[in-house]
Amino acid sequence: MTSGTRIATIAGIEIKLHVTFGLVFVIGAVQWGIPHGAAGAAFGAALMGALFVCVVLHELGHSLVARAFGLPVREIVLLPIGGVARMEKNPEKPVHELLISVAGPLVNVAIAGVLLGVAGAALGPLDAAGLAARLKGAPSAETALLWLLSVNVMLFVFNMIPAFPMDGGRVLRALLWMAMGFGPATRVATAVGQIVAVGLGLWGLVAGNFFLALIAVFVFLGAGQERADEQSRVVLGTLRVGDAYNKHAIALAPGDTVGGVVDYILTSYQPDFAVLQGSTFLGVVTREDVLKSLATEMHDAYVTRVMKRDVPHVEADTPLDAVRRLLAEKGERVAAVTRGGAYLGLVSLEDIAEALLVVAFRAAQDARRNAAAAG
Repeated sequence: MTSGTRIATIAGIEIKLHVTFGLVFVIGAVQWGIPHGAAGAAFGAALMGALFVCVVLHELGHSLVARAFGLPVREIVLLPIGGVARMEKNPEKPVHELLISVAGPLVNVAIAGVLLGVAGAALGPLDAAGLAARLKGAPSAETALLWLLSVNVMLFVFNMIPAFPMDGGRVLRALLWMAMGFGPATRVATAVGQIVAVGLGLWGLVAGNFFLALIAVFVFLGAGQERADEQSRVVLGTLRVGDAYNKHAIALAPGDTVGGVVDYILTSYQPDFAVLQGSTFLGVVTREDVLKSLATEMHDAYVTRVMKRDVPHVEADTPLDAVRRLLAEKGERVAAVTRGGAYLGLVSLEDIAEALLVVAFRAAQDARRNAAAAG
């Protein structure tokens, strides 16, 4: 499933719009259209567009600092509640996470500083009361300037709230990471994030600000997902890929055809097939490759025509968490398992997820047995 529609590429980073992104223009048009008519609706939609230019710049701040530390950034996805820069792997040092996290909010500080200078030159000194009064004025260049100034200030303040996975929460984790290590820091930061999210959600409901309540739900779920990912990382770090790959998988020969693979797919649960020349690994044929060939090829093709040759290789003693991160970085779902260069089998993201479930199930069983024995 695609993450959005690409609208631009900046510094090699794809900028994408999520399918729900159009809601922000509707919200802006309604907010300004009700008191100011059609001209107000157009003005409100334009303000939303300008706001998300600032959001893109914010996410580029994160992204460019991440790339400076050797962390590839795949894309920036714009959602109705903000933007997300998707890095292919997480920082490995707390100082890197700290600098990456503060880079985005500092972009908003820089934008606000520029806008404040422009507003000061054009409008003269502004106090809080005067700013609030002018923000309620009719659509104009002055209103747009002051609105963008105030929004960038609010973006900085809001993003620095110590609620993971927001920037402030990541700053909190980075600081804790320096003192107690990554795992404990993640657990503390995500717990703080969920507590703050509950507070924001209650405040939003009491104040009738349902957008704030929606953000609180996003923060709560995001913090929970990050804690689950950390728990998975710890568990998978104790397992080796040699414990998880399919040791009895069906392998193909170069002379096999796609039609023959269809029979294997229909009579087994195996979705991926290694193609071997004797004991030499040549590539992988996946269920998706087979379906694509059936849809596009007029004749029964050899598997060597549809197989993927550029497949990641991992040694059997590699931790499963490292394999999962490698596959995520390369955008792949299957790797060839080797020992001393000799091919052993295939491991996929599904195999890793299944191994995690099995370990979690066994841990729960052991906990119940220990509890029963203690009772």
